[in-house]
Amino acid sequence: MKSFQIYQTVENFPDVWDHLVAHDIFLQSKYLKALEEASPDNIRFFYVGVFDEVDLVGVAIIQRVQLYLKDMFRKTDASCLKEFIQNTVSKALKGNILVVGNLTHTGQHGLFFQKEKISQKEFIKSVFDAVEAIKKDIKKEKDKAIRAIMFKDFFQNDSIHLENNFFQSNKVYKVSVQPNMIMPINPDWLKYDDYINSLNKKYKKRFKTARINLNGIRCSELDLEAIKARANRLHELYLNVSNHAKFNTFILPENHFYSLKLQLKDNFRVFGYYLNDGLIGFFTLILNGKHLETYFLGYDEAHQYKNQLYLNMLYDMVIYGIENKFKTIVYARTAMEIKSSVGAKPEAMVIYLKHTNNLINALLEQVFGLMNPKQDWKERHPFVK
Repeated sequence: MKSFQIYQTVENFPDVWDHLVAHDIFLQSKYLKALEEASPDNIRFFYVGVFDEVDLVGVAIIQRVQLYLKDMFRKTDASCLKEFIQNTVSKALKGNILVVGNLTHTGQHGLFFQKEKISQKEFIKSVFDAVEAIKKDIKKEKDKAIRAIMFKDFFQNDSIHLENNFFQSNKVYKVSVQPNMIMPINPDWLKYDDYINSLNKKYKKRFKTARINLNGIRCSELDLEAIKARANRLHELYLNVSNHAKFNTFILPENHFYSLKLQLKDNFRVFGYYLNDGLIGFFTLILNGKHLETYFLGYDEAHQYKNQLYLNMLYDMVIYGIENKFKTIVYARTAMEIKSSVGAKPEAMVIYLKHTNNLINALLEQVFGLMNPKQDWKERHPFVK
């Protein structure tokens, strides 16, 4: 008999939880504990364990997100049509939504089940039933209605698409979103010079120019105590980038990076860029098995363009990935063109979305389709053919 249990803190997880999800750090208790301790103010966590009798056979991460109009779409040079669509989406989604997955990181890091113990159909139904139970509890305890439900970030070849009939029968629509930029690391790259030598003439020159433009800026890793001491500056630099995003749904708290380092230890890395001992930029990495996951970053705008700080960060991520023998670097979405210029490739992704208002729900598929009708950036090809 299949059943589910809802947990509101990692402290209540069954002992076998981490063993079941050993393949993905984003599903493990240490990462989730870090998020609990340093979560955006508008996100609250629920965790679902799916059982076959007494055996844990699947898990789901669910986030209740309170969306505010002012935090979603930022001021841009969007056309009148796109601005109208953005306003429509904002008004449709503002309020409380439930996200099956992790809103703070790109990728499918919200669901896992043992295929030999439970069918996908049974697992998805259990998760859907858990979402409905959470909706009712929030309405009863907080008197808040859930405006929308989202199953987040699936690649085109994910087996979840086999359950399309289930989603359609529950009026949950599949919607395309921006791709995840992923860079496979060539096994022939034994050191970063091998990567540089694989670049064509144009991009080899670009790499050398970017390095020259650092002009005395040095990169150094921050340990736990340095992250704690520099928490305010790290947050300030992060906000410089976050506040200029076209679309945003949360703001990380000041203690976020310290909490991740405290819980993940060597699996979370923070690299700072210094000019005359002043911290002017940083990037973060999460080591997830053989996958190097790029995380949040920040920089002082005064040094972004003249020192090509962001591009140098992307190159330093490549160097770290090669030297530490990762199979892929997950660059996530946003800034797709510049990421493709260092070697990342776009991997198409979709979400499943349902609005609780039937009229709005019937229009969501079309509205979101208009948001990203075509690839509006030019993919770069930096390697020698």
